[in-house]
Amino acid sequence: MSFRIQPPAPARPNRCQLFGPGSRPAIFEKMAGSAADVVNLDLEDSVAPSDKDQARANIIEAVQDVNWGNKTLSVRINGLDSPYWYRDVVDLLEKAGDRLDQIMIPKVGCAADVYAVDALVTAVERAKGRQKPISFEVIIESAAGIAHVEEIAASSPRLQAMSLGAADFAASMGMQTTGIGGTQENYYMLQGGARYWADPWHWAQAAIVAACRTHGVLPVDGPFGDFSDDEGFLAQARRSATLGMVGKWAIHPKQVSLANQVFTPSAEAVAEAREILSAMEAAKARGEGATVYKGRLVDIASIKQAEVIVRQSELIAG
Repeated sequence: MSFRIQPPAPARPNRCQLFGPGSRPAIFEKMAGSAADVVNLDLEDSVAPSDKDQARANIIEAVQDVNWGNKTLSVRINGLDSPYWYRDVVDLLEKAGDRLDQIMIPKVGCAADVYAVDALVTAVERAKGRQKPISFEVIIESAAGIAHVEEIAASSPRLQAMSLGAADFAASMGMQTTGIGGTQENYYMLQGGARYWADPWHWAQAAIVAACRTHGVLPVDGPFGDFSDDEGFLAQARRSATLGMVGKWAIHPKQVSLANQVFTPSAEAVAEAREILSAMEAAKARGEGATVYKGRLVDIASIKQAEVIVRQSELIAG
């Protein structure tokens, strides 16, 4: 292993991020009362240009007035190619108070995009004497974003999470699909006349996970557009969890429980992980570097895998 130690990701639950438009303040209390670990109040795609100012005012009021419990509270600002983003940042930091935890930066294409927001945030924090630094999360939504994914992951000490935005990503890549995540009908292979559907998002997700894990950032799966398809959502979430992602977006309240179901280690998985750790402790006491558990070899690498599951469980429980 490299002598440059891989930094740990932030120790916080991030199984589900529930999104809601800032132009609909009537739903804010329900979002706060949901089982989502993260609430994302949106100023970007879900808010019409004519509603941007009012949505921003709605969010500023709600940050202070709504009881968000122990959730991570995040606001998705408008993109840096818009005339709205600077006002989003300035007003949020000057008026919303310290309960705001995080800013989500959409459509990040390079490290300089994050630097620009960081510079503005830092200036406002210093001017206003804010005691709690704002953290960042970013969305990879373009060919440039995925091409520069590692430099983005290393772009700022404020960065805590990174997501894949499938719809804009597909458009930027010129993909022939209008689906948001999930299986794509024409992305298949043939064997003996039978069709086998592959995952067109796999390579991008794997690149995001690798960049995030290298730099101590939480990798998160983005939206699944068809909220009437529970099985499709679960299938994609399970693939993402297997790849190393820690959670998934919910664009509809019904998706919250589905995400939590997938990204919460089962009691059986936790019990097995603890048994593996116990078996390896016994092996170490005997001076052995490996042992057999339920008919399969386990070794030092198995300890690391088991510790991931146990840590996830303890983090969620705590």
